[in-house]
Amino acid sequence: MKTGFRIVAALPGLMMLFLGVGWVTDPAGAAQGLGMPLLEGAGRSTQIGDFASFFLAGFVMVLMGVWTLRREWLLAPALLLGGAASMRTMAFAFHDAPFATASIVAEVIMAGMLVAAAIVLPNTSKEPLSVTEP
Repeated sequence: MKTGFRIVAALPGLMMLFLGVGWVTDPAGAAQGLGMPLLEGAGRSTQIGDFASFFLAGFVMVLMGVWTLRREWLLAPALLLGGAASMRTMAFAFHDAPFATASIVAEVIMAGMLVAAAIVLPNTSKEPLSVTEP
């Protein structure tokens, strides 16, 4: 069972790896894949840097979670993906952006996979996760 949930957790990480590498190697194609133009000037630097970092850091966090079985490493990229879905919904609600159904659904599913894996995977940390101060 542990192996199955490692695979479930790794799938969103692999998607994030492919997206991040795309932003590094083919930013115009990566932008087009997300339904946006590649910006000019300082905006291009921000766009490539932020998106590549978002996806590659998410991949590294998933990799760390799958490798070490530390749940917090899986919850961090779930928070990033869930936050992206929430902000897309807010962009629709408050800023006349079209509702990006496919992207939102993908982000929610990937975040859900990571949260499910974090809940089910045995935690190898010597200290239990706690939401209270020690």
